[in-house]
Amino acid sequence: MINENFIQLYENSFRENWALPALTDYGEKRTFTYAEMAKQIARLHLLFEEAGIREGDRIALIGKDCIHWCVVYFATITYGAVIVPILQDFNPNDVQHIINHSGSVLLFAGDRYWESIEGKELPAIRAVFSLADFRGVYRQKGGKIQEARLDERFAAKYPNGFSADNIRYVKRDNREVVLLNYTSGTTGFSKGVMLTGNNLAGNVTYARTLDVLFKGERELCFLPLAHAYSCAFNLLVPMAFGAHVTLLGKLPSPKILLKAFADVRPHLILTVPLILEKIYKKMILPQLEKRSIKAMLHIPILNRIIYGKIRERLTNALGGNFREVIVGGAAMNQDVADFLHRIGFPFTIGYGMTECGPLISYDNHKDYVLTSCGRILKGIMEVRIDSDDPFRTAGEIQVRGENVMSGYYKNEEATRNAFTDDGWLRTGDLGTIDTEGHIYIRGRLKTMLLSSNGQNIYPEEIESKLNNLPYVLESLILEKEGRLVGLVYPDYDALCHAGLSEENLPELLEKTRLDLNKLLAPYEAVSALRLYPNEFEKTPKKSIKRYLYTNL
Repeated sequence: MINENFIQLYENSFRENWALPALTDYGEKRTFTYAEMAKQIARLHLLFEEAGIREGDRIALIGKDCIHWCVVYFATITYGAVIVPILQDFNPNDVQHIINHSGSVLLFAGDRYWESIEGKELPAIRAVFSLADFRGVYRQKGGKIQEARLDERFAAKYPNGFSADNIRYVKRDNREVVLLNYTSGTTGFSKGVMLTGNNLAGNVTYARTLDVLFKGERELCFLPLAHAYSCAFNLLVPMAFGAHVTLLGKLPSPKILLKAFADVRPHLILTVPLILEKIYKKMILPQLEKRSIKAMLHIPILNRIIYGKIRERLTNALGGNFREVIVGGAAMNQDVADFLHRIGFPFTIGYGMTECGPLISYDNHKDYVLTSCGRILKGIMEVRIDSDDPFRTAGEIQVRGENVMSGYYKNEEATRNAFTDDGWLRTGDLGTIDTEGHIYIRGRLKTMLLSSNGQNIYPEEIESKLNNLPYVLESLILEKEGRLVGLVYPDYDALCHAGLSEENLPELLEKTRLDLNKLLAPYEAVSALRLYPNEFEKTPKKSIKRYLYTNL
């Protein structure tokens, strides 16, 4: 059990960091101090009282990342209720199912999300409030919630004004569930992960030992907070430390993102592989492919100069002020990781899953071992590989420890299947481990293919190589009638710059296939590449939803 109480972490932080900036809405240029956050939380606590909310009741939340989203999150957990953040990517039917399945009694929603939900189909919901200004937009027939009275009640409760001394949050044991996080994975099956105060406190208190973010420093949040990875390290960790988070609140296109980096100049950057892969492919690779640069890279002194300039350019593009870039959420293209490591860029790749709230392994960039995803969290988590030879032969990665969930909500069968008979969580990932505890992921257990001669094939590794070849934006490797087939979404911008058209694609795809097979073992050889007309549909972590394409 983690010694520090999860809710107490924020009671202490809001008091100690009272005057410091806490959250900024980037687009609206609006900033809340920790004091303003605490006041809004206290105000929502009165609303919860008005609505008859009790400890353990569920409160659902959906909308774009913004200050009010964060206020609702903290107001819920510090009241003793359970927060149910819903990913914006879920369709209305899924949103409705999650609200009902979780038994949520209140809903806070961005206006455009509420427009797509039928209130009459949410029998347990007592009221719905807008994330824009907390006004009531729906209440159950006969409901008596009067949010208009909140200002009057707030003034009566705090006649001398609200101060740091007024912060008094619920005393709740770390073993209690504080968060229901519904997954959005590549299998299409969404489950409600029950995370306790202890699970989240494990992540937050471990982050304190890493020395990558300090009081008063800045972060830029451009990943969805409803996802466990972003929520833990773009919200829960910085708010416990007294740091200042700027919420992008919009789709992180390269143009918008690079301007935000320049404006915020963050001290720590959390990203998914796709962001760095796009920057590499669009900003760096074209320079490396110039004939003059290629020649100079073969000269030791000159290549160090060129790599230094690339590193400086990339660092400045990301704000020029960060200690480290932490990559997580999905596997990273190995060629990109190799290059970043070669030029000395300060990045590291961590590993986790929603069921661990999310962190499982991590290494500081100074200790990062290429191709690994860090070492298991010392003193908090344990790992084992389900293999006769875990150092050489890939097996399922299994973990246990402080961060591991208590189970799936209302789903005993899924919970039972998620754990081994002796209590280890099955991650569903295949990997190996070295003698120093570094974890190496090969692929997903469910996506691994078996060749005709009994060899294990990991589609993700083939896709990583394919995606790095010219004119390929993204790809998916599937098995069809015993052969490997690749679906390819082309890089149309690269085609245009090269003076090529769609008519050239069949010939280019065949050349790409031949070049790819030179990089693969014979049993991994791809028989055909097929053109796919659109980008593949992805999870919020930017992993392709593979189940949508298995029958193509």
